Amino acid sequence: MTKNDSLPLKGICVLDLTRFRAGPTCVRQLSDWGANVMKIEKPDKNTSSNEYLASRNGPDFQNLHRNKKSIVIDLKSRDGYKILIDLVNKADVLVENFRPKIKHKLKIDYSILNNVNPRLIYTSISGFGQSGPYSDRPGFDQVAQGMGGLMSVTGFKGQTPTRAGIPVADLSAGLYGAIGVLLALYDREKTGKGTWVRTSLLQAMVSMMDFQGARWLYSDELPEQAGNDHPTTVPTGVFPTLDGFINIATAGETIYARLCEALNTDELINNKEFSNAEARSLNRITLNKIISNQTSKKSTEFWISKLNKLGVPCGPINNMKEVFSDPQVKYLELAKHYQHKTLGTKKILGQALEYGENKFEINNGAPTLGEHTDEILKWLGYNRTKIGKLRKNKIVS
Repeated sequence: MTKNDSLPLKGICVLDLTRFRAGPTCVRQLSDWGANVMKIEKPDKNTSSNEYLASRNGPDFQNLHRNKKSIVIDLKSRDGYKILIDLVNKADVLVENFRPKIKHKLKIDYSILNNVNPRLIYTSISGFGQSGPYSDRPGFDQVAQGMGGLMSVTGFKGQTPTRAGIPVADLSAGLYGAIGVLLALYDREKTGKGTWVRTSLLQAMVSMMDFQGARWLYSDELPEQAGNDHPTTVPTGVFPTLDGFINIATAGETIYARLCEALNTDELINNKEFSNAEARSLNRITLNKIISNQTSKKSTEFWISKLNKLGVPCGPINNMKEVFSDPQVKYLELAKHYQHKTLGTKKILGQALEYGENKFEINNGAPTLGEHTDEILKWLGYNRTKIGKLRKNKIVS
């Protein structure tokens, strides 16, 4: 899609009051698919960089805030608050990730803004939820990974609990938030009313535990660290090759037999120690050693070719350079070029979602600070004199 006119969320106005990662991840899904997103920023020197004290022109900020507009407003001032209310009156969606006490102090909580615009979809992303014993605690991805159980099952058995290499709680909370917005937009078509969408890092992280959480809830089975071995499907894990490593995933008897054929170890198929899933699980260490002995004799490329021809799921273990050099990743256009107003032609992550027959494009890079302040105020009906006065009084910039 090269034009906003053809994107599914064209015409949806979104106010972005988020910081850090979970909130911006939610809003990015909306801006990427055509919503008119206005990023509302604070008028202080810290907004020259993002919330991680990294450059506004760096990859993180550019990735999180592409396809958005920026307006700088002093929300603590009476005139600044009035601008926000004017924006709320015209908006479809507002996304925020303030702690509950802060948004009530600023008078931008759901109960107030719902009275301003009953059609507004007000979306809150927090660390631990909008109420409850932890609701006013500050949230952080790694804390949620630990509290949500991910770190207890990540890493090798007996070693220190390990965080995932990406901010899983932040990203999943952002995606759940975006799903909530889309549900609310659809529901509004029937009811004519907005609603309050809520998610948190903790809720998202616990939900993302999926089958590991279900093992405990359904069967009282406490999952443990399993390193690179799949906790329930054997043999699945990382195996050495002549020049590196390979992931091999084997589920069910048919694929196990194909693996044995590929490794020239047909005798393992009916071996009592490995003849069914339960036996393979009990004798995982022995089986892994046998497989490793075979895979280490040939290159990664050799095994990927042979195993895939036989229908055994497998793949290399790539670093980021290798990921974006992969022919399938290139074909899916998961790296996208875009044009930035001051930085020129840059490259950033694309979209994981394909929509119809259209190709996704990044229409605009992340905005410079306050780049669209005048444009947005004019859209609200403010004239040049009024905008000049607001700038003079440092209400906007």
